[in-house]
Amino acid sequence: MTSHVPKVLLRSEETGGHVAMIEIGASPERRKGPPLHHHEFDETFYMLEGELTFRLEDELFTRRAGQLAFAPRGVPHTYANLSGGHARALLVCTPAGFERYFDGIAARITGDEPPPEASKPIPDVTVVGPPIGEED
Repeated sequence: MTSHVPKVLLRSEETGGHVAMIEIGASPERRKGPPLHHHEFDETFYMLEGELTFRLEDELFTRRAGQLAFAPRGVPHTYANLSGGHARALLVCTPAGFERYFDGIAARITGDEPPPEASKPIPDVTVVGPPIGEED
């Protein structure tokens, strides 16, 4: 598995919908992260390797291996790999459900079929701004 293929480690179905865990990665070639967004679940990023730059509302900060970033539900946030190196993080979503989005990404990258659980509803995400580095 390359570092940018997400891997769902714990699913909604295994936790009664309470928590999901996904290993995510960002290669140096894929610097740009998602647009600034919010949703009705918390996200906790525990850095396993490298570093990511996060935006939480108007604050920019960097987290490196062994450090944590928390994005509470309803608060605009995003991240990007600005380091020039590989980055990997453990993403914990509470409550669960958004791991299904990462199932779809993994299937597109690998060409494999997503697991049956991926066809269930995915929580809504509201985009409120551009990715890091594309702000006005």
